Amino acid sequence: MLKPLVAALGCTVLISGTAVAQVLEEVTVTAQKREQSLQDVGIAVTAFTGDQLRALGIEESHEVAAFTPNVHIGGSMGGQNSQFTIRGVSQNDYNDIVEAPNAVYVDEGYVAIAQGQTFALFDIERVEILKGPQGTLFGRNATGGLVHYITRKPDFETEGYFDVTYGMFDSPANADQTTIEAAIGGPMTDKVAGRVAFRYNNQEGYLKNIYPYAAVGAGTFGASDSNSPGPGAGVDLGDDDTFGARGSLLIEPNDDVELSLSYNLASTDISTSPYQSKATIGVLDELGELVNVIDAAPGETRATIAFDGSDGGSDQGNSGTLGPPYGRPVPGGDFFGYVDPDGDGFTFSGDYAFKDQGQIDTKGLNAKLVWDMANELTFVSVTDYKDFEKKMFLDVDAGPVNQLVNYQGVDATTFTQEFRLNAETERTRWVAGFYYLNIDNYSDNGLKAPANSLPALFGFGLTDPGVDIGVFADMETDSYSLFGQLEYDLADDFILITGLRFIREEKDFFMDQAFFLSTGTDQFNNGQFLFPARPAPFADDTSDNLWAGKVQLDWHATDNTLVYAGVNRGIKAGSFNAPIPGGLPFPDTTIPYDEEVLTSFEGGFKTTIMDGRGRLNGAAFYYDYDDYQAFLFTGVSGVVVNADAETMGVELELQLSPGEGWDVLLSGAYLDATVKDVPYRIGSPLPPQDRNPTYSPEFQAAALVRYEWEALGGTMAAQGDASWSDEFYYNLRNFDADKFDSYVLTNLRLSWFSADADWETSLIVRNVTDERAGTIGFDLATLCGCNEVAYREPRWYGVSVRYNF
Repeated sequence: MLKPLVAALGCTVLISGTAVAQVLEEVTVTAQKREQSLQDVGIAVTAFTGDQLRALGIEESHEVAAFTPNVHIGGSMGGQNSQFTIRGVSQNDYNDIVEAPNAVYVDEGYVAIAQGQTFALFDIERVEILKGPQGTLFGRNATGGLVHYITRKPDFETEGYFDVTYGMFDSPANADQTTIEAAIGGPMTDKVAGRVAFRYNNQEGYLKNIYPYAAVGAGTFGASDSNSPGPGAGVDLGDDDTFGARGSLLIEPNDDVELSLSYNLASTDISTSPYQSKATIGVLDELGELVNVIDAAPGETRATIAFDGSDGGSDQGNSGTLGPPYGRPVPGGDFFGYVDPDGDGFTFSGDYAFKDQGQIDTKGLNAKLVWDMANELTFVSVTDYKDFEKKMFLDVDAGPVNQLVNYQGVDATTFTQEFRLNAETERTRWVAGFYYLNIDNYSDNGLKAPANSLPALFGFGLTDPGVDIGVFADMETDSYSLFGQLEYDLADDFILITGLRFIREEKDFFMDQAFFLSTGTDQFNNGQFLFPARPAPFADDTSDNLWAGKVQLDWHATDNTLVYAGVNRGIKAGSFNAPIPGGLPFPDTTIPYDEEVLTSFEGGFKTTIMDGRGRLNGAAFYYDYDDYQAFLFTGVSGVVVNADAETMGVELELQLSPGEGWDVLLSGAYLDATVKDVPYRIGSPLPPQDRNPTYSPEFQAAALVRYEWEALGGTMAAQGDASWSDEFYYNLRNFDADKFDSYVLTNLRLSWFSADADWETSLIVRNVTDERAGTIGFDLATLCGCNEVAYREPRWYGVSVRYNF
């Protein structure tokens, strides 16, 4: 065990863009709802300043995971929708009706909708990643941890920047990318300051599409003149066209009151999700139950492998049962004869691939009032409103077969209000408050059998139009909380921390499923009603009383060393599933699921070493989960199920400035996580098995080294970074084919800064070795004889120029 653990303790560097000294500057965080030095907070926190994010090339919200021990990403839509996995706490349901177990906040405003957790980073002050239950002080769903982004606020000095980046992807598509980012802020009066910022990204598709290579559809069987699902099919995938902007005001009517106001918006046009296909084959037991999925061998001609070695058939009609048709028309291909032309390379053939087919629009308002009252008492009010709209598509077979398409839509609003009081005396510091959350969420989801598709032809006798098999769900959530935390100095070196949160959670849920005539490749669930997909709609409501709490002891062993140990109880409310109809059945008893309860035992240390030139932080933890909420994907859909779980792990981070001009930070993590008694499917006659949680590698490490020196009338800086992930599963059943291999991602950057720090320019290479790093996958072995998988972007070369003023 020690050898791989030592190997995992690799290295990372957090660096500033302009000065070595800033690497080890005091980082101030608000992990306990008040400003503290990072080294004084008895929580496993990784923090990045805005300069550090930029130097690390982090442009999207989820990319901080690569440099944070025991944090990974999962999600759906080929990476267009990403969610955090923290210490094995994951939940990759792709329906936005479900909230994630790891909360994301922007300026203390909770991001309730899963799609909203994926956004571009610009004009950011810092990001804080808190690991372990944080439910005592933070308002929502922080059983596994949370990620908090703090944007740049206005001040009373005029300053800003303009940044342009251009690059190209090293793939057969020869795609390029242009990003423009700018901000300006300063005083408007002697009591009011303002700031505006924007970011525009235009990226061409890097996944080369050679459709109609190997095309199969209604035309293959003479039922149509075409196999195509619609005009414009077959574009390159992986593009992005996003504009985001933020405007903010800082109002200081007197020395005691500060009011911050901000408005933000973002709009994205994207093509169909960038998945590829790999041929897989199901393995059946003597009962005909699916017990494994493996990669299809090059000469494989069976649809599935029956217990006696014969062909067990397929479920191409999405009925939930195996039978004819049997075999594979091309050895080693999927059920329709497709073999990806370059394996995991960035060339494929896909029919359902349309430009600007998906749209994501978000907007929000945030207001924060801070009033310094008498006697060291501070009142804080945080009001936040968000609006989310989404329409996205993915080709289920991720190939040239006109079969089925998954569509995902959401129209949701959220409102949160928090009031809190902070105070301190000679020996105590405390915070107490009230929190309210409202989520009004309408979700559209389902499967589309497009025009000229095989299911529309053989299931409905149609070639044009196709059919939408939809599930639409409406859920309103109201959550009320009272919370408090007290820090008491037992002695000069010992601090006792206790916290408690009481929660009242109310949900009102409605769900129905139906068949509609399709009205186009970019529309769903709005055509002529055909017939219901269930006997009657499902409706239910819940009202639950929940609680979270913590007890912790901090010991300041020396002026430079903090040791802490504590017990936390985290809670995430139960909710409802909205599964896609068809395939394996999900009875109504599986629609509601219970709350999950996490008891966490954690200890750690933070110490400053080498006369202030280094910091070493570490943590060890043990999690005991009751009714862990895990996503079980079978057939073409899935549901969240409750299962007990157990997790343990360790994390280390080491920051160093070992010599003049040098910066290094070392970090690594080990994780041993088990979800207990997971069924093979809902209603399976087989005994359940213990499984690994999804998107949770056993080992992770990262490395970045930077050296700067005076040159060309300014400062040159050279840096290289690498992040390594062990292999991990993307399906809770842990079948052999449902696993991504380990990978190492490396990046290089050479920068020059003018002596007055006004100008910066950088030459950048990302994914230097052109590594195939898996991100998202789905097991569809019985439907298409394939899994759909997505990879991180290929090698990228670029140049960036920035002007600061």
